[in-house]
Amino acid sequence: MTNSVSEMTRVWQQTLKLIDQRLGERQIFDSFFANTYINDVYGDVMTVVVDSATAERLLSVKYVELIREALNDVTEKHYNLVFKQLKEIKKSIISKPVASSTTLNQEEETLFKTSKINPELTFDTFVEGEFNKEAYRAARMISQSPSKVFNPLFIYSNSGLGKTHLLHAIGNHIKTNVIPGAKILYIDANDFVEEYIKFVKGEKESESIKDYFSTVDVLLFDDVQFLENKVKTEEMFFYIYQKMVNSNKQVVITSDRQPNELKGLEDRLITRFSQGLTIKINNPDQGTCVKILEQQIKNAGLETKNFDPTVLNFYAEKFSSNVRELEGSFNRLIFYTTQIKQIEKVTLDIAIEAVQNITGIKNAAAQLTEQKIINIVANYYNLSTAQLIGKTRTGQITLARHIAMYLIRLNIDIPLTKIGQTFGGRDHTTVMNGILKVENMLKTNDGLKVVVDKLQKRLKSN
Repeated sequence: MTNSVSEMTRVWQQTLKLIDQRLGERQIFDSFFANTYINDVYGDVMTVVVDSATAERLLSVKYVELIREALNDVTEKHYNLVFKQLKEIKKSIISKPVASSTTLNQEEETLFKTSKINPELTFDTFVEGEFNKEAYRAARMISQSPSKVFNPLFIYSNSGLGKTHLLHAIGNHIKTNVIPGAKILYIDANDFVEEYIKFVKGEKESESIKDYFSTVDVLLFDDVQFLENKVKTEEMFFYIYQKMVNSNKQVVITSDRQPNELKGLEDRLITRFSQGLTIKINNPDQGTCVKILEQQIKNAGLETKNFDPTVLNFYAEKFSSNVRELEGSFNRLIFYTTQIKQIEKVTLDIAIEAVQNITGIKNAAAQLTEQKIINIVANYYNLSTAQLIGKTRTGQITLARHIAMYLIRLNIDIPLTKIGQTFGGRDHTTVMNGILKVENMLKTNDGLKVVVDKLQKRLKSN
């Protein structure tokens, strides 16, 4: 068994599954087993983290043989098990007292003063899928035991796939659940470059960047690729990075490329990035994109049932290469339907209409014209377009004419006066009466409903 995050996670999940089956007591499993995880493996010694003293006592005495047998079945290897409470792990993470923000002097506080952890970017709001599972699990492990598992954690992917979200989630979890007093700094490379330039120019000559970072317990560094070819800034970062790792402080780094593809950075820094754990986030699958959109609907206070499934599938397919674009385009749809159209039920036509300027896609309604609708209705009833827009008032022609008016109003939503002009200069009252007749007939006439449905399908397919 390797010590990789994915391997330890896989082994423990399979072990827990066997334990659950053999134990046969759901309440006991949920209370004492469900929240456990492997902290580390050294040789044949495996340390398992539990969340309470009771769990530690029960698992190490009453259920230890059950766990060993299940673990042996999964790994085909015998392990000596050590159980530790989460609070013991927390105490060993940082050996020195944590610097509180209240103990920092005013000069120190002016460095990176705009860098904050976003409280809304948590693990609860992060959607896990096959494409990001390893990065998500690694981030969870790091946040539960900072500097104890993998240091540094290096996450890379294309833009907009959730790297920054994971950085904030790690920071939020550590501050809330693990070490409330820890000093956690989230910055991106541009922030670091800007502060370094100010320092070099003497704008902050009374402040020491090195001294500042000595008070930081966890560094979350975003977009490290922007340090490429900035030699002096990179030297300062190397010093800080080396000092933090040697002081047993957690460092998490993100990039748009894996370490050995960062050509503008020194080899000594690249090799150190690779000494911990490097994980890639792939492009998301369509199913996960749908889950992300469902979460977005929930966050907006709306109900998923009001969105046609084809809407979610369309957005998931169209914007699957970038989660940030996916969420942005869907925010556009939510705004469009709640503020512009003010409708409750969201159909595919409306969804395409909301983003057609972004995607270049035109929906069926956007391509329709009054003349095209008239042609399709006339063809359906074996009439000429001249008969349909003319003065003839026989029953079938009049009905066809009213249906054409109704479909134009329904699909294009143009003024009644403009529709009247299309039909030989009829006034808006005549058009409105024709449309109302069709609407009333549709309430009781099933045959007319079938006709209108067929015509709508023809309009969308042409």
